[in-house]
Amino acid sequence: MKLSLFTALVATALMISGCGNRDDNQSSSAEHGAIAAKIEKGPHNGRLLRDGNLAVELAIFEDGIPPEYRAWLYRDGQLLPPSAGQLQVVLQRLGKVTDTHAFTAQDDFLRGNAEVYEPHSFDVEVTAQIDGKTLHWQFDSYEGRTTIAAAIATQSGIRVLPASPGIIRDEHEVQGLLTLVEGRYARVMARFPGPIRAVSVAVGDTVKAGQPLATVESNVSLSNYVVSSPLSGTVLARNANIGELAGDQPLFEIADLSTLWVDLHVFGSDATHIAAGAAVVVTRLSDDLNIATRIDRVLPSTATASQSTVARATLHNDDGHWRPGTAVRALVTVAEDQVALAVPLAALQRFRDWDVVFVRDGDDYEIRPLQLGRRDGVNAEVLDGLKPGDPVVVEQSYLVKADIEKSGASHDH
Repeated sequence: MKLSLFTALVATALMISGCGNRDDNQSSSAEHGAIAAKIEKGPHNGRLLRDGNLAVELAIFEDGIPPEYRAWLYRDGQLLPPSAGQLQVVLQRLGKVTDTHAFTAQDDFLRGNAEVYEPHSFDVEVTAQIDGKTLHWQFDSYEGRTTIAAAIATQSGIRVLPASPGIIRDEHEVQGLLTLVEGRYARVMARFPGPIRAVSVAVGDTVKAGQPLATVESNVSLSNYVVSSPLSGTVLARNANIGELAGDQPLFEIADLSTLWVDLHVFGSDATHIAAGAAVVVTRLSDDLNIATRIDRVLPSTATASQSTVARATLHNDDGHWRPGTAVRALVTVAEDQVALAVPLAALQRFRDWDVVFVRDGDDYEIRPLQLGRRDGVNAEVLDGLKPGDPVVVEQSYLVKADIEKSGASHDH
């Protein structure tokens, strides 16, 4: 995506302000790294929590199974049997979501009873009972989370909308040309041959039905007669000049340009999907000006040279912005499906190996890994990972991603 100078400056301001905000509310990247380096690891590469001569090693295990907690108990550095104690882990996630994990003995460890679903980003409270003593630990483990002040988010154009149902469209892109509508175009001829005595219009002039266009002296009667416009429209061509002879060639070409046809050339299997009534958005190739209309009909014959089928739509051109002969592309919608939950494509980013969106809670933003279904040129269906009403960043989501990557927010297992 190309950034304007203003957007680039805003992005820079966001990064600077984001860092400043973290200085007030959480550790800087360097401090966070230093703290992470101080986390003591146990023999199973889990986080080692100590209290006197007792300790709990807590790890998220996800080798070939959905992520779950596993824990080992220690006294004086020696592994205890899992029956020697009890354990509970409470996770407080963004948005005041609380997950409680109880543990049961298995082999030489305690196993959590629930999946630790992504993202692994939460405040952790651990309660253990070992040798009749109750132990407590609290720590944070954030992943894919950052803090952006509301004023900075507004200035940067970060926009949030609640997750909601949407429409996924089956769309086909085709090419075409604007053409004149039959019955709204005329080649104006002289009724009798003879010299042209007067011409009253030029190419581009707007004329009314019955308006004089030229005066011709008849070779038969030697009297003048008026050549008038048979319809209201625009003069497209003039082949008449004073002193020239009017004969069997058209003097003028007049067309009503207030309505044009869009002839779309459909190839192959697309022709079996596109039918009358289908919605279509027509876009001019030269400048991306677009207009919405519907397919009127699919012509019964096939173009011999291109072997294409022509689907024809009507384009209303009262403002005169469209011209016959203009090349266009068109997006034809052949089906629309309502889905329970959808997000704009602009909201999606890649984080690790996931498709994610960012949800907001106050000034905090965090990833939500998604399972996606169908998508079109605007929206993607969400099968899992969001709930209706979740506040999703739908504009400038890449700025939130950049701030998360800059902060290096990650978790330890």
